[in-house]
Amino acid sequence: MEAKKLISNKSSLVGTVKVPGDKSISHRAVMFGSIASGVTTVENFLPGEDCLSTIACFRKLGVDIEQEGSRVKVEGKGLDGLQEPKDVLDVGNSGTTIRLLMGILSGRPFHTVLIGDQSIGKRPMTRVTSPLAKMGAKISGRKNGEYTPLSLSGGELTGIEYELPVASAQVKSAILLAGLQANGVTTVIEPEKTRDHTERMIRMFGGEVHSEGMAISVNGGQELKGTHVDVPGDISSAAFFLVAGAIVAGSQITLKNVGLNPTRTGILDVLKKMGADVTIEAYDSAGNEPAGNITIGTSSLKGTVISGDLIPRLIDEIPIIALLATQAEGKTVIKDAAELKVKETNRIDTVVNELKKLGANIEATDDGMIIYGNSSRLSGGTVASHGDHRIGMMLAVAALICSDEVYLEDSEAVAVSYPDFFNDLHSLF
Repeated sequence: MEAKKLISNKSSLVGTVKVPGDKSISHRAVMFGSIASGVTTVENFLPGEDCLSTIACFRKLGVDIEQEGSRVKVEGKGLDGLQEPKDVLDVGNSGTTIRLLMGILSGRPFHTVLIGDQSIGKRPMTRVTSPLAKMGAKISGRKNGEYTPLSLSGGELTGIEYELPVASAQVKSAILLAGLQANGVTTVIEPEKTRDHTERMIRMFGGEVHSEGMAISVNGGQELKGTHVDVPGDISSAAFFLVAGAIVAGSQITLKNVGLNPTRTGILDVLKKMGADVTIEAYDSAGNEPAGNITIGTSSLKGTVISGDLIPRLIDEIPIIALLATQAEGKTVIKDAAELKVKETNRIDTVVNELKKLGANIEATDDGMIIYGNSSRLSGGTVASHGDHRIGMMLAVAALICSDEVYLEDSEAVAVSYPDFFNDLHSLF
């Protein structure tokens, strides 16, 4: 496909944007609705390709799901209502779909085969298959279950206590979803706190989950009941506008109804730490996820160090934070982020290589990157998303502060999480 010419050399982004529904919560709302008894309705669902893959998989498992734009209705018949699919389950580009789905299918007494696109085929799965196998699931695949296609035979599970080797909300969620079906108690111990949407949703659907320190426990044999889920805006999508507002001269942008779950707001902490002009108007949302409005204006920024327990709270925002850091005074160091190597792309190398094409002074490290800010406009050139939605959106924001023309290859990858991104960005011009 022909490279997309991006808007470059801009100033004064002004206006209001309502970002689409949170991707993590949208996935989980469909999944929990599918394994609960009764009707679940979802408002502000994200109709991006990843979340549509989740709907497609559960339809193949026999669940009646109606979806029209951002509204979804799920007719759940409980875990026992899931049926053996007649075809393979294709998760597309969605790591959340495949990993959480494995947790659910591990306790179901039938056979399934899971596949995905080329990117999914490179992402490590033993971090999920290993604990699920300890619980009693039979999973096989390429390289001893490391890569798709994966064959899964579920059945009777036994609860385990499991220490996560890496902080991963997807792995934690898969184990908890299996634990809801297992005999006894299942406990997951995290090295650092990760996003807690799964725990919140278990409670929202009438289940029980116990958190104490870094340990999260569920009892097996729980029955969930359908409910209404109001999905707040995705802070990971809002992050692109937050950074655009901070680095494009003469800007002021307000983002409406953004999720403010404290396990996800690391981007706001970084913006404040770097001196950004950001204000937050928090309010009680309809569901159990906090939300609010965020306003950001052009800011004078200073470099910082981003590491440790902050990383899981902003792992998806690191590509756009790297761009932010190019416009700060001094050096910014991002470390403890080796997990970026196993995202849709190796996001460390991809971010560094693509921003270098635009003239950024940035270098990769084993577990992150170092960015030397100079608060000046970048140059221009032809860049690529490499099929990674977050890289594509980051580069579109980068183009705004480029002095020359910028062309983006594989711009359609943005539709994975934000189909209307370019329209919403252009509305601020």
